[in-house]
Amino acid sequence: MPTHSTRTTISRQWEMLKLLPNRAPGLTAAELLQQLEEAGHRTTKRTVERDLNELSSLFPLHCNDKGTPYGWYWQPGRSIDLPGITVGEALTLRLVEDSIRPLVPGLMLKSLEPRFSQARQKLTALGEESASARWVDKVASVQPALNLIAPEINAEHLDQLHRALLEDLQLHCRYRSANKNRVHELALSPLGLVQRGQITYLVACAEVFDDVRLYAAHRFEAVTLLSQPGRRPADFKLADYVQSGAMQFGEGQMIQLRAWVDPTLAKRLRETPLSEDMKLIDESDGALLTATINNSWELKWWLLSQAGAIRIDEPKTLRQSLIDSQRQSLALHDTTM
Repeated sequence: MPTHSTRTTISRQWEMLKLLPNRAPGLTAAELLQQLEEAGHRTTKRTVERDLNELSSLFPLHCNDKGTPYGWYWQPGRSIDLPGITVGEALTLRLVEDSIRPLVPGLMLKSLEPRFSQARQKLTALGEESASARWVDKVASVQPALNLIAPEINAEHLDQLHRALLEDLQLHCRYRSANKNRVHELALSPLGLVQRGQITYLVACAEVFDDVRLYAAHRFEAVTLLSQPGRRPADFKLADYVQSGAMQFGEGQMIQLRAWVDPTLAKRLRETPLSEDMKLIDESDGALLTATINNSWELKWWLLSQAGAIRIDEPKTLRQSLIDSQRQSLALHDTTM
């Protein structure tokens, strides 16, 4: 098994070969040193120069010595498509591996598995001597809400959703609704997949509805790929749909929120505002809040979570909705055990 120093040298030299361009004027030793350091390889300019001279005896490299500093590049028509991945690529693959799995078609994901495995192996092998390789152990992404366990999605159903999206075909589905627990037979035209927290949603048009709707991937009970092309609204763009606030659920309307907040919540909101136009006007016992925000379930859940720290003044309908929810909660808890 190679020693640490041997692995470090091989990894550094392999990275250098990947970095070298295939045309003049090439990269100087100083430029290569900077790019190697950015990739997590600690070395010196002298070592880089020694590596270049050594590699030029094994690979078709050319040194542009017409001016100083010298530039190195692959000889014209002689560059090599080196296998493997860089430390930066390995780190990126490890950081995104889990999050992209539900969003990538099965065949594509299968082709990525060797890259995921290679990324894990490379970071493990270089972990002791490369600070960049250890970065994956120093960062994490955490959901701000209660971290529920992700529902199980039928792998065959997900594969059919992926294929329909990839080929722009319709689907015939049996789908169980969340609230009424009814099973619906639907012909869907898929428009996109969106990961929201632990839930994967299919964005689609149904023949029985005129608008674009969301379908939780784990609630499909049967999925059949049809040969008919999908029906796509002419002006639909998934990025615009997500940006519109549709993934927050609710009425989808913008409202002018007016409220009083206590000093602690006001401080947090100054750090993480509710909206671009949010304003806080200080008062002796707190602050007056105004903001333009999407009237969504997510907003309501957040407001309920801040009970005791916020009082809604406008809109009146939102205020009453929160009061009703709190009364229902009190009624459930105000029972004799």
